[in-house]
Amino acid sequence: MFRFLILLLIVVPALEVGLLILSGYALGIWPTIILIISTGVLGAWLAKREGLQALKVAQLQMQQGQLPNNVILDGLCILVGGVVLLTPGFLTDAFGFFLLIPKTRGYVKAFLTRIIHKMIQNGNFIIMTRR
Repeated sequence: MFRFLILLLIVVPALEVGLLILSGYALGIWPTIILIISTGVLGAWLAKREGLQALKVAQLQMQQGQLPNNVILDGLCILVGGVVLLTPGFLTDAFGFFLLIPKTRGYVKAFLTRIIHKMIQNGNFIIMTRR
């Protein structure tokens, strides 16, 4: 897992720089800069909107005595998506929007749920409760 993260930290920025250079050649410098700033602003707005919606749903579920476990995964995806959108680059922006749009975020939540269930079954993820 650690090797995968190191590889990701090396490959993704290299690809981003390459894409930004290609975009600068194809579109020009100023349109590329405007595109980067626009995706950051749009991403921040979308993250705020989705985050507030998730917070409202979590509060409603807690008021009804339900555990907001699905909303917690929503919040995690929204947080990561918002942070990734603030970094300049087209690949990270695509991934960030993928995490912020509710319909596509469902795929990531299903994937995370499967991983968490496997970790629980293997004993690598322990849930502690208060008594």
